[in-house]
Amino acid sequence: MNPDLEKLIRLQRAESELKRIESELTEIPLRRAELDASLARERQRLDQAREAQSGSQKARRQYESDLQALEAKRSKYKTQLMDVKTNKEYTAMLHEIEGVEREIRSLEDQILVEMERAESLAAEAKTEELAFKQAEQRHAGEARALESGAASLSEAVGRHAAARDAIAATVPADALELFRRVATRRGTAVAGARDGTCLLCHVKLRLQMYVDLKRNDEILQCPSCNRILFYEPLEPVATPGP
Repeated sequence: MNPDLEKLIRLQRAESELKRIESELTEIPLRRAELDASLARERQRLDQAREAQSGSQKARRQYESDLQALEAKRSKYKTQLMDVKTNKEYTAMLHEIEGVEREIRSLEDQILVEMERAESLAAEAKTEELAFKQAEQRHAGEARALESGAASLSEAVGRHAAARDAIAATVPADALELFRRVATRRGTAVAGARDGTCLLCHVKLRLQMYVDLKRNDEILQCPSCNRILFYEPLEPVATPGP
């Protein structure tokens, strides 16, 4: 193989590996944001359960306060009942007392409903508290794993960048300039070719060019995408032994 072409292939592989690692590193903040958002959703469910429980407790206290007021009102009417002078006043006062007693029964029913609802809401809040605690533990573990992964990837970026630069330093200036120019335009400067086709742009190569390319003894560019080409044969398939 042409030694310069071999160096360009090595350089491309080093560059591709570096980009892969850099891409993984840039995904860490996104994954952390998703992790935080997931925990925030768990927290929101817990807050909603607690708010519903608190609302039920407030409603019950209000009903109980209203009940006390009505009971006091009923007692007042019953006291006044003893002082009425006529049957008409007596009948009117009885109607007032009956009306208050209907309201009292209605409030007592509402208090009973709210007590039953409070039991259900308390159980739901307890379930959400347990779920949130478990989510917090998962979040902490996964966050630590992400931080550790980010540190490892940052170290790998530095290591692979140094390796890439070391390879680039061995490439002749004109070949390196070609590599960088194509990489700027295409992202990937070097592409394999197989079965008469550029493996990146998938354009069919001229027969004679492909014949020349298969020798890998010169630097040739794809006539379609301008990437530097090299022949990349299929790896032989291992056959089972007897």
